[in-house]
Amino acid sequence: MRNRLREMIDMTSEDEPPRIDLVWTRVARQPRRERPVLSIDRIVTASVELADAEGLDAVSMRRIAAELGSGTTSLYRHVSNKDDLLDLMVDEIYGEFDPPDAPSGDWLADLTLVARQGRARMLQHPWLASITSSRPALGPNALRHAEFALTAANPVHRDVTIVAMVLTAVQDFVLGATVAELAEREAHRQTGLTEEQWRAAVGPYIQRVIESGDYPAISRRVRDAEEPGREEQFELGLGCLLAGIAAKYAATGVRS
Repeated sequence: MRNRLREMIDMTSEDEPPRIDLVWTRVARQPRRERPVLSIDRIVTASVELADAEGLDAVSMRRIAAELGSGTTSLYRHVSNKDDLLDLMVDEIYGEFDPPDAPSGDWLADLTLVARQGRARMLQHPWLASITSSRPALGPNALRHAEFALTAANPVHRDVTIVAMVLTAVQDFVLGATVAELAEREAHRQTGLTEEQWRAAVGPYIQRVIESGDYPAISRRVRDAEEPGREEQFELGLGCLLAGIAAKYAATGVRS
């Protein structure tokens, strides 16, 4: 089974390692001035605000420079390229949600917190979901969250590979559930219809489906099931996932 992070480390011991200059190594080397006219902090804050308001596609070095009343060339003195800017933006968001200083000792409660914070980050910053699934977050704030999550999950199993897979399962659930919620929001925005208006529009068709008698399970769902909110659905799914993990590894005390 591949370990991508370990592969990154192993590659550094080769005679000619790939020359990738991570933004985190450069940011750490840059001295910070007192009240700079233009700074990394101002650039990142403006970028996050723009992405929140108009989506990630709106973020460009030229646009950010215009928002800050600066020249594009001035931005490049602080941020080398858009990929670096995206990494900085992601870590800024992780910094808005501080993990506890240490796990509580109750891994179920701690992983529930990890999942809820992940959902909250993406709901407050919808553009984050598209980045989360495509590249690892390696900034200092993200690493603090990862350290907390891994430490919290350690009681599940003595094999760190299993622990990492458990966390991946939780993160995948959070991403999938939240992306579906964001897609619903976007559909409402694009159509201009509220949930009630959409239901009224498709109601006649659904009525014909029920009356056909061809779909008894769907008909029962439409007639008898309640319509829980997204948060309630999220909590149910998360609870089922964590209960399954507990049943497989932790509930019996077996950790091998």
